[in-house]
Amino acid sequence: MSYGQNIAQFHRQAATFVDKILKRTKPADLPVEQPTKIELVINRKAAHTLGRTVPPDLLVRADEVIG
Repeated sequence: MSYGQNIAQFHRQAATFVDKILKRTKPADLPVEQPTKIELVINRKAAHTLGRTVPPDLLVRADEVIG
């Protein structure tokens, strides 16, 4: 299982920061931003290999299920 920031959204935020820096904004003047979307990804095949069972209610809540 992995619980973290949406990678696509992370790249969009990074592009926004690069754009501001290229427009001569000092990096020290840029705000610290929190992720706007957090994702839960579950790898069922890895869980099975480790002998673990993922509860069905957790699988329903996951943003992505692999395997």
